[in-house]
Amino acid sequence: MAHYLLNVSLFSMNFREFQFAQTLIFAIEEINRNPAILPNHTLGYTIHNACGYDNILKSGVALASGQEEFIDEGNCTKAVMAQAVIGHSASTPTMGLARIIGSFHIPVISHFATCTCLSNRKEFPSFFRTIPSDFYQSRALAQLVKHFGWTWVGAISSDNDYGNSGLATFMLAAQEEGVCIEYSEAFEQTGPRHKLLRIVEIIKQSSSKVIMAFMTHREIKVLVSELYRHNVTGLQWIGSDAWITDPSLTASEGHGTLVGAIGFTVSRAHIPGLGEHLRDVHPSRFPNSMFLRDFWEIVFDCSLNMTTESKRKPCNGSETLRGVQNTFTDVSKLTFTNNVYKAVYAVAYALHNLLTCEESQGPFSNGNCAQPTHIQPWQVPVSVCSESCPPGTRKAVQKGKPVCCYDCVPCAEGEISNTTDSAECMKCPVQYWSNGRGDRCVKKEIEFLSYTEVMGVVLVLFCLIGVCVTIIIATIFFQYKDTPIVRANNSELSFLLLFSLTLCFLCSLTFIGRPSEWSCMLRHTAFGITFVLCISCVLGKTIVVLMAFRATLPDSNVMKRFGPPQQRLSVLAFTLIQVLICVLWLTVSPPFPYKNMKTYKEKIILECDVGSAIGFWAVLGYIGLLALLCFVLAFLARKLPDNFNEAKFITFSMLIFCAVWITFIPAYVSSPGKFTVAVEIFAILASSYGMLLCIFLPKCFIILLRPEENTKKHMMGKKTNDMRY
Repeated sequence: MAHYLLNVSLFSMNFREFQFAQTLIFAIEEINRNPAILPNHTLGYTIHNACGYDNILKSGVALASGQEEFIDEGNCTKAVMAQAVIGHSASTPTMGLARIIGSFHIPVISHFATCTCLSNRKEFPSFFRTIPSDFYQSRALAQLVKHFGWTWVGAISSDNDYGNSGLATFMLAAQEEGVCIEYSEAFEQTGPRHKLLRIVEIIKQSSSKVIMAFMTHREIKVLVSELYRHNVTGLQWIGSDAWITDPSLTASEGHGTLVGAIGFTVSRAHIPGLGEHLRDVHPSRFPNSMFLRDFWEIVFDCSLNMTTESKRKPCNGSETLRGVQNTFTDVSKLTFTNNVYKAVYAVAYALHNLLTCEESQGPFSNGNCAQPTHIQPWQVPVSVCSESCPPGTRKAVQKGKPVCCYDCVPCAEGEISNTTDSAECMKCPVQYWSNGRGDRCVKKEIEFLSYTEVMGVVLVLFCLIGVCVTIIIATIFFQYKDTPIVRANNSELSFLLLFSLTLCFLCSLTFIGRPSEWSCMLRHTAFGITFVLCISCVLGKTIVVLMAFRATLPDSNVMKRFGPPQQRLSVLAFTLIQVLICVLWLTVSPPFPYKNMKTYKEKIILECDVGSAIGFWAVLGYIGLLALLCFVLAFLARKLPDNFNEAKFITFSMLIFCAVWITFIPAYVSSPGKFTVAVEIFAILASSYGMLLCIFLPKCFIILLRPEENTKKHMMGKKTNDMRY
């Protein structure tokens, strides 16, 4: 059965400290009876006398070395190194103890040492406590003073680490709160009397009526007693937790001076069973305990020592603490006592977790458990010329220095290193690219003009608007098909032109989305054929205008040579030529999906390769040839006595068409990635809108808003006037 030593250091024989020691014993016995905590293990303890700094240091060395002498009260068979130390109550002794014990990494847990300085992890790596640091208490006291509007106060502290550190923090916090300190003094209980008298004189001469006393109960007793002798009253005291609730002050001389003192303390607690344990304490249970012997003799004023040297009467053995009321037996206000209780349980649970830890469920990052007999990992000192190069970099030897000295150079774009201290960077495969850290190859992003992105949505919207406008115009023309403005200049060509414009708008949709083998062939051929059909209709209408003028000349039968059958045949012939070009193109070298990896290094542009460049430019060239021919004929016929200025509007539409496609060529060649497709769609939509609005919008304007001009009489009158002109 394993044994563990829990050590408590007590300052002196006083009832509160002895209650702390018995609370430790009670908690250990309670844990040993509990099968859920440390099963098959028993906690042991030793209690050391800490009266005097030398005793503290001696006890600390003994505890750390495992050579301390102790009295066996249980089944411990040998002296072992202490697993934890609980104590001291005061901050200064605790600091000395923690420095010695901390070197051996033995936990020191204090229930009462509140000095802010003990929070320094570098100086006290193994120190813990079950009470808050004075950092919080001091700031809270400063806010308390500010709350009552006291801006002019005096400050006195114990001349030790607890008092000096706590008061310094209070003064800093008070300054932030706008509170001024009239004086700041410190003294020790064992210090020279003239120093105490000087402080009393300062208090008597001061104008502040509030005193912040950051000291222990021993110093406050001495100070209050001296103030009582000098009849100094009427002061408001602000107390630290070390004395503000200490019951021993009520029996001190001049304690009435402290009436009305305020401060903060640890919240009260209830420890079930502790009261019974304290009242059952008896020398027969611990016959070798010198602490209990001294306590018993003081409480009952009798002697347990049978020697004749004792001036007290012998104890008869019937003494009991059942009816005794003092600081030791009082469990109605357990504050700091509860901190001792919690400290013991903290040690017990830590040992329990250490002994019952299972691999992969440990507290460390890799799930390992702590191994007290095999400390890992070792804290090996680092001695290298250059730090290791992390993944994503490569080593580059520094010029003029040994190979151990090198620089870590980040891998170039498209290259990675996935190991530490890599000598070279590896190039990623063609369809992969390096990530941001340069330690992994990731697939390149594939980019194409999608229906889901903003640019794709906008282009689709304009396409659908064009289709809707074309259908609306076709509906208007069909409704007014018998009116002169619709019948003039071959209404069949007008409806065929509207149909072809609808196809032009719709063919732009084939350019959006992920390119496939069929979509690549469809987009270019559909575009080429529909646009030739569209321009053939416009060309036919232009020729009709020219023929109509020549028909007005005497003995002219030109309209018979270019009547509706000839017009339909010309449109069919022009379109069949484009169909033949597209068939040859698709047969010889059709368009196909192509992964463009040259434009961008970090992503792949998925686009349609035209296959045969000759076929692609032949399609565009034929469209351009027809458009140019149409523009020239319309330009020549612009001043002829035409019905409703037909030739003039065709000229405008062809001018827009030619301008769009002339600017398309450099824009198409220079645009990168998906913007090439966007430029092509824009050219299709712009030229389609140009023909639709220039040719048909003026006619719709007359049909809907100027119906008086949509008459045969008006048309003939306008024609006669034009001829006279």
